[in-house]
Amino acid sequence: MNAQQLPLPGHERRHPRFRKRMHLLPSLFTAGNILLGYAAISQAMQGSVSEAWRFDNAAKAIGFAIVLDILDGRIARITHTTSDFGRELDSLADVITFGVAPALLAWMWGFRLLPPLYDPELRTTLVRLGFIATFAFMIAGAARLARFNIQANPQPSNPGRPGGKYFVGMPIPAAAGVVAAVIHFARGSPITQWWTAVAWLLLLLAASFLMVSTWRFYSFKDLDLRAQRPFRVFVLVALTFAAIMLFSRYVLFLIALTYMLSGVLVRLFYIVRHRRGAAALTEPSQVR
Repeated sequence: MNAQQLPLPGHERRHPRFRKRMHLLPSLFTAGNILLGYAAISQAMQGSVSEAWRFDNAAKAIGFAIVLDILDGRIARITHTTSDFGRELDSLADVITFGVAPALLAWMWGFRLLPPLYDPELRTTLVRLGFIATFAFMIAGAARLARFNIQANPQPSNPGRPGGKYFVGMPIPAAAGVVAAVIHFARGSPITQWWTAVAWLLLLLAASFLMVSTWRFYSFKDLDLRAQRPFRVFVLVALTFAAIMLFSRYVLFLIALTYMLSGVLVRLFYIVRHRRGAAALTEPSQVR
């Protein structure tokens, strides 16, 4: 055997899977997702009362990342380039962009820059509670992703199996969208009143609970963009895009909170209907 036929040192120990190639197109969208998350973190850390536009920029970065996250999954399914590597990379990207970035942004914008209040102890308490609430948001989002990855078809509290039509619990991009939409609605101006900080605290805790809940949220995965639709649907979609371009603060705020409340309303509707059905079954039959 000559020298050219000898295996390289360590060559025989390489596992074949390490030489596999990755799908470039969906991975580029995921990389863009991570980049926007990193940009959001950077802008949130540089934000201040005098530079409130940085908080708005961070919120916009999270919003654009949501778009890339949607396109990532769609393109992977359309081009048949889904893989275990892509799913793991997408989950890690979501933890950064929709977990760490909005949590840090929510704390800096809503609590860290609170001005001195009439009671210094109240401000200190709000800042500490805000840290706990934003950490709860981040850990709930990570737990939501972990549950989504290990459960093939989880059963929601609401009737009906979710399949591709429903999510069990609010998705972490939607929760991050709520944070971004509220801050964008305020043009990035930090919270200055203690009661507004309390409301922000409660909203973050509500979003955290909805992510780890078993309540049902519509996934929009059953929408086939290649199917033929009535002309009025095209007009409605075009008008929606135009409204977002011209009135993004109001439209995105409305969309984000509407989606968040949709899971709550569906759950309440199910509870009321279930109790009425149970009462009807236990009601004694009338005797002549």
